[in-house]
Amino acid sequence: MSTQAPNEARVIPLRPHAAPPGPGRSGHTPPAPAPREPLWRDLVGDALRRERLAQERTLKDVAETARISMPYLSELERGRKEASSEVLAAAAKALGLGLGDLLSLAQEELVRHSLGRTAQGRTSSPSSARSNGLCLAA
Repeated sequence: MSTQAPNEARVIPLRPHAAPPGPGRSGHTPPAPAPREPLWRDLVGDALRRERLAQERTLKDVAETARISMPYLSELERGRKEASSEVLAAAAKALGLGLGDLLSLAQEELVRHSLGRTAQGRTSSPSSARSNGLCLAA
């Protein structure tokens, strides 16, 4: 009996092959992953950008007025950086807003997102029935 090895290499995959999309073995399609909860930095960044664009101002103009670097302001608007309260207050002031105004705009966006999830039937917690207001006291 000859034990000669064939001249072909055998490939052993390191990872199992991904299952094809569609129904699984049981015939059921797996549920889609829940949409990710928005991060506060994304909401604040969106509010900063919306307000700046509504005022038809440039990044350079707002950054100079706020005394922060233009690349840093861009990163804030894109939700890439987590800003300190001092930086947020400076950016808000450069846009003619108070810090509370900026945070209210971000909170409104969070409420819209939460209501969208509730309308889709994905959120059923008792907290969604509560008032979604921001209360600031002097």
